[in-house]
Amino acid sequence: MEALIYIVVVAAIALVVGGLLLVRRRRPTEAPPLEPAAEAEAPPGEAVVEEAPAARDAPTITEPAPPPPTELVRPSLRERLRRSRKFLSDRLSDALQGAPDDETWDDLEAALIQADIGVATATLIVEDLKDVARERHIKDANEVRGLLADELVARFEVDRDRALAFASENPTVWLIVGVNGTGKTTTIGKLAADLRTRGRTVALAAADTFRAAADEQLAVWAERSGAALVKHQPGGDPGAVAFDAYRHARAKNVDVLIVDTAGRLHTKTPLMDELAKVRRVIEKEGQVHESLLVIDATAGQNGLVQAKQFAATAGVTGVVLTKLDGTAKGGIALAIEETLGIPIKLIGVGEGLEDLEPFDPKTFVDALLA
Repeated sequence: MEALIYIVVVAAIALVVGGLLLVRRRRPTEAPPLEPAAEAEAPPGEAVVEEAPAARDAPTITEPAPPPPTELVRPSLRERLRRSRKFLSDRLSDALQGAPDDETWDDLEAALIQADIGVATATLIVEDLKDVARERHIKDANEVRGLLADELVARFEVDRDRALAFASENPTVWLIVGVNGTGKTTTIGKLAADLRTRGRTVALAAADTFRAAADEQLAVWAERSGAALVKHQPGGDPGAVAFDAYRHARAKNVDVLIVDTAGRLHTKTPLMDELAKVRRVIEKEGQVHESLLVIDATAGQNGLVQAKQFAATAGVTGVVLTKLDGTAKGGIALAIEETLGIPIKLIGVGEGLEDLEPFDPKTFVDALLA
């Protein structure tokens, strides 16, 4: 009897222990700790490089993949200046009929003034033509047209150096100035595109922090041309943008740095002082090789007033005359050079990337009078 009880107790104990072991086997094992998720790789395309720790005023440097260089196809200048050519040609045709007389000279002077050459310059041109016509005993008014072409070309000073300046060591720095609406940002984009097609590296500095969305507009041109873009937050210090852009261009051995500046009226003294500051900031680190003033050809004689003030403040070295395709008064080109002695280096004759070209006086005059 005692043996039977002993067997039952042992069996019960074995049953309990076996149940415990079975429950432990079925308990789910603890999941291994999750590894931290890998950061998502940036999508291919543009890369934003921040060369300093993130900060409120740290520069953002965008370096898009450059497009393959393509040669820009340029239509003839004569075709793109058709409005100015027709305006002047119609008036010259009315003035130059038969043997030249006093009425001929008066009509010719009026035509030149209407073409925005300016009263003083137009008067001098006509007086010179009178003298030559008398010396050569010219009896046909049509011959006066040829004399006029020669006179206009000579007044442009054909031998003047109109090439854009480049530094012997990178980076070359071009400062672009002018009032709003002259085509300043578009000119920068065209310059960048032309440089890229010639195999040069380009960086754009968005130092126009005054106008809303100016950096966004410049970013579009940077992407189209394959140029790097250096910018700060909107409303930032333009001098700081120029400083960071120059440091970036020097560190990356960029060929050309083009600095956009806030479009400003020449009558706004604080803004003009700010422009002078941008130039001083760059010159503490390096040199400004070109200070190009962008003038809208449709502004007429008002462009001369702008140019005088900018020349004194920004040390203008050359003029970019834009929108010549949209005006009938191409004579403003001569008025600028006659009055200011500043060479026109480039002309804009359309909205396309190819519509910015070096200014050649003879080609320009031929296109106007052809």
